[in-house]
Amino acid sequence: MSYTVSELAHALDAEAVGDLSLVLCNPNQPEFAGPDEIALAMDPKFADNIKRGSAKVALLWQGADWQSFDLKAAIFIKHPRFAMAGVNAAFEKRPYAPVGIHPSAVISPKAEIGENASIGAFVTVEDGVKIGKNARILSHCSVASDTRIGDNCLLYQGVRVGSRVSIGDGFIAQPNAVIGGDGFSYVSPDKGVIDAARAGQHPEIDASAAAFVRINSLAGITIGNDVEIGSGATVDRGTIVDTVIGNGTKIDNLVQIGHNVKVGTNCLICAQVGIGGSAVIGDGTVLAGQVGVADNVTVGENVVAAGKSGISSNVPPNRFVMGNPAMKMDANIESYKAYRRLPKLVAKVENLQKQVSKIVSKD
Repeated sequence: MSYTVSELAHALDAEAVGDLSLVLCNPNQPEFAGPDEIALAMDPKFADNIKRGSAKVALLWQGADWQSFDLKAAIFIKHPRFAMAGVNAAFEKRPYAPVGIHPSAVISPKAEIGENASIGAFVTVEDGVKIGKNARILSHCSVASDTRIGDNCLLYQGVRVGSRVSIGDGFIAQPNAVIGGDGFSYVSPDKGVIDAARAGQHPEIDASAAAFVRINSLAGITIGNDVEIGSGATVDRGTIVDTVIGNGTKIDNLVQIGHNVKVGTNCLICAQVGIGGSAVIGDGTVLAGQVGVADNVTVGENVVAAGKSGISSNVPPNRFVMGNPAMKMDANIESYKAYRRLPKLVAKVENLQKQVSKIVSKD
């Protein structure tokens, strides 16, 4: 995919100057950019790197003196990261998937496949499945019975979509994502160690005599439009009511979303996050890497949880939390400062104890 400077500027809704007919085939870092690539120098700190490369065109910050960099053209942007999203989307080389069904695919005659769909090698689609228009399902994927996937979906290699899953338009699942496995829900016939621990008691029950019985997941999953799920991420079906993921939410690699969880719209859930069953995540919430959310906890709208936070109780909306247990950022910082001072405090106390001991021994 290649663009003229004029075409790329129009796609980015940005101002362009110089020779707008130059053709660009790829973006690159300024110091490595070739003559047919656009140098991504969207901040003054990258200025010195522009001349190290051989780019004729650069994506620059507002007000940059583009001619001083020996460029033949430039595009000026206001929001660097947003501009990068536009550039990468323009030049992305999506996996080639010819329209049609590969001979090795196994498609149930009771399934409905939309127009212009591409079904790759060794894909299986079971009874009652409905797949929308322009779907791209790459090799070794499986879609189980009574599942619906909307228009313009992209399932990368090895994606598993279970039964009773409903997915909106524009869905993307990276390799080996699993959507629709059973929830991790078990109960013992008699009260066991878990019940004792929840009651604040010592778990002294004979563990060898305990047994766990599965609570089967009868419900499904409802996923909105424009949702993306990363490699190796898992979303469990609901027990009685559906697990829900709202429109526009993006889920990173190796995320676990438990049964009955409700995730709002436009959330970002980063790698290795674990969300316990029946938790509720409000709209616009960001959970950074390795955040843990306990079961049945509600996290309000627009919450940002720093990496490795442990959320074990409800979090009000519009709050930045961090730490384990998670608390307001400023409270966590003060607690951490106090923790760092503990060794000095212990040394002072020990010194005072010695002084007191000396006084007492003299008496």
